[in-house]
Amino acid sequence: GWLALQGCRLWEIHVVLGNEACDLDSAVSALALAYFLAKGIPAASLIFRDEIDLGGLHRAGLLSLTLVDHHVLPGADAALEEAVVEVLDHRPLERDRAAGCQVTAEPVGSCATLVTERIAQGPPGVLDRPTAALLHGTILLDCVNLSPAAGKVTPRDVACVSLLEARFPELPARDAVFEALQAAKFDVSGLTTEQMLRKDLKALSGDELVLAVSAIYVDLETFLRRPGLLQDLDAFCQARGYAGLVAMTISFNEHNEASRQLAFWGGVQPLLSCTLPPKSPRFWGRGGVPATALPPLQVCRALEEASAPSLQLQPLPSPWSCVGAYAQGNALASRKKVLPILRAALGGPGAAGGPEEDVGPPPTPMNSLVEDCPLAQAVPPLCPQDVLERVSRIAAGQPPASPK
Repeated sequence: GWLALQGCRLWEIHVVLGNEACDLDSAVSALALAYFLAKGIPAASLIFRDEIDLGGLHRAGLLSLTLVDHHVLPGADAALEEAVVEVLDHRPLERDRAAGCQVTAEPVGSCATLVTERIAQGPPGVLDRPTAALLHGTILLDCVNLSPAAGKVTPRDVACVSLLEARFPELPARDAVFEALQAAKFDVSGLTTEQMLRKDLKALSGDELVLAVSAIYVDLETFLRRPGLLQDLDAFCQARGYAGLVAMTISFNEHNEASRQLAFWGGVQPLLSCTLPPKSPRFWGRGGVPATALPPLQVCRALEEASAPSLQLQPLPSPWSCVGAYAQGNALASRKKVLPILRAALGGPGAAGGPEEDVGPPPTPMNSLVEDCPLAQAVPPLCPQDVLERVSRIAAGQPPASPK
């Protein structure tokens, strides 16, 4: 995930925390809101999630948290719940917050829209061109260039894009921004199958089972024909204790209309049929131990019979007998809408809208735009004293100290 430090007030550290997937919306929302709250963050002073011991700060009584682009902390961060003072998210709320927590949860296309609205209500001059460009591009990418056909955009997203363009007429044209960001998002050249699976990954917990759900940015036929795919899927799931994996592919045509496909892998034994297979091959459970508590039949039935929303699945030919493939007729049903269906199929704590598992940061891919990202380095977490020292340097306008 991405976090940005708002600054310290006496002995308090205020952290703006994006979700663990660290997609563009999450990263920009965290950075822009923290910049607004702190009135300026030097690029050299950015602190990432894997560099800071949030638990230590909380135990020391120094932490307050603002969550952006998510509102349920992953299981590994559950102890930080009491530190959450504000939430900005564009998903339906799955849980209530304490009375003292300010919650903004609106069904807009991009969380960056909510951040833009927040900043626009603040003092003039805080919204500068670099911040506006970040927010502008993020909203355009999330809302598929404001195309109604994609089913993402709302009037508030359109209003925020217009507001940013009115204040900064020199912003690049919408089409140019969207096409550049879309090309970068869908560029998987140089990635291994494992990196493709981890690029945009959620993991759902059930009764002692975990199901991986990966967004894949190539068409399903290309993905299923990757050399060594079955061995890679088996190794990926066994290494992390996943009982199975759902791969959701998405692509767009020249009219920005989405096309979605879906594949399900639940083990190395064959599925007898793509539609409601009568025989249940074994899953891999936690620690690589075979488990049968969640048969592929259960997952396939849940996906095929879903009504809120209906996915309108149609079986596709699969080159592998152990991989079920579907065309998804309802192209407006994004992963956000499919996750609750899978939670219900899993049962257990995740069925009632529980949090996705914290899957941890993936390795920096070869086509990463951030060559020296801390995720690619073995940086030890910052202790509370280190954080206070760094924030003090930010406040004093001093360059950050060299890493110890």
